[in-house]
Amino acid sequence: MYDTIIIGSGPAGLTAAIYAQRGGLDTLVIERAPMSGGQVLNTYEVDNYPGLQGINGFDMGMKFREHAEYMGAQFAVEEVQGIEKADGSYIVVTDQNRHETRTVIIASGAAHAKLGVPGEEELAGMGVSYCATCDGAFFRNRVTAVVGGGDVAVEDAIFLARTCRKVYLIHRRNSLRAADVLQKKLFSLENVEVIWDTVVEKISGEDQVDSLRLHNKKTGEDSDLYVDGVFIAVGIRPESNVFQNILDTDPSGYLVADESCATSCSGIFAAGDVRTKRLRQIITAAADGANAVAAVQEYLLK
Repeated sequence: MYDTIIIGSGPAGLTAAIYAQRGGLDTLVIERAPMSGGQVLNTYEVDNYPGLQGINGFDMGMKFREHAEYMGAQFAVEEVQGIEKADGSYIVVTDQNRHETRTVIIASGAAHAKLGVPGEEELAGMGVSYCATCDGAFFRNRVTAVVGGGDVAVEDAIFLARTCRKVYLIHRRNSLRAADVLQKKLFSLENVEVIWDTVVEKISGEDQVDSLRLHNKKTGEDSDLYVDGVFIAVGIRPESNVFQNILDTDPSGYLVADESCATSCSGIFAAGDVRTKRLRQIITAAADGANAVAAVQEYLLK
């Protein structure tokens, strides 16, 4: 019987593990991936986390994990399949075990959204990517496209422009949603071209991406754009499916939870990108991890 089980080991889950160990809680962290860090692992550079300016995402993820291990956190690499209510406790069901616990902290994060167009699934890993910092090196001196208009899409385009011969940024609207500082940097790059009011309707290629079928929403015209790779950055979706039978979610699937991270089910808490919140950043995920453990301790005392 654990005091708490933490599902996920991104910044929220690892911070929760650190705080739980400091609080003397018998804790297990369950992570389906062989490496901790979550989405931060795919971030080229982090410049907004206090005291760690300029650190790359992979190193930050490793530092978070090392800190949790130093505090004595236990980890299990398993796939969570659901949570069951027991008599005064919960059972976290995985592909390998059934773990009993008094409380649960869900820090499962979020995943990249997909376009859902022909060729996307078939060419995944063969020119279709969702992580510029992971796969950008494969496209040195080549032509690439980024789909999206938010911070991540613009950051990806800026990153790719460092090594690619040409980068197209394809956005369905006539203005970007990214922060002004990122837009200014993007528009200053000579090898980046923005294609406005346009959506991707098909990704083509035999064993490798070679072109995109584009549709201009204003003119109605279709065209082909010849590229060697396409990076899709159109948002994220919460990793909450296996919890929706027991917890309330908002229309987008995020677990409903307040700043104390308390969910609709007493004893279950949600931290980080998986919960309803205004800002999803590394620092807010870490704050959630701390708040969730404080709420767990209060719950256990009662």
